[in-house]
Amino acid sequence: MMTLKRRLFNYVTVSRYSSASLLKAGDKLKQTRIFSSQDLVEYSKISFDANPLHLDTDFARNAGFKDILVPGMLVSSLFPRIIASHFPGAVYASQTLHFRLPVYMEEEILGEVEATSIRELKKKYVAKFTTKCFNNDGVLVLDGEAMAVLPTLSLTQAQA
Repeated sequence: MMTLKRRLFNYVTVSRYSSASLLKAGDKLKQTRIFSSQDLVEYSKISFDANPLHLDTDFARNAGFKDILVPGMLVSSLFPRIIASHFPGAVYASQTLHFRLPVYMEEEILGEVEATSIRELKKKYVAKFTTKCFNNDGVLVLDGEAMAVLPTLSLTQAQA
């Protein structure tokens, strides 16, 4: 089962925690992922997004790209994954996105969420985050902001 999970998510966790292992403003949580052709096909099936830029190499190249593009919404799925892996039971409340540059299949992408503010609300915590993705050259490809309702501020080590 672990092998299947590793293959499906294909990520490595790189996190910076506060000394008390409680989330605070300025803390960053990161994960990397490489999107495969199988990921793109599965995403197309479940989302009904059959854009040939995401499935046909010749079409993508004829449109001026160097290869097949990973759908931006699939790339942005890193953000709720990062938050939920550290805060099981978190409710993802909102997300803004700015698609800066194309992401290509088989390119390693680093997703990062940084806590910017946290407030307590009815025994839970509303956390705002800046969200960013970088390609393997360290260039920003996607950014935005997210808000999540966390059941606790205690960081859980992400599961591989």
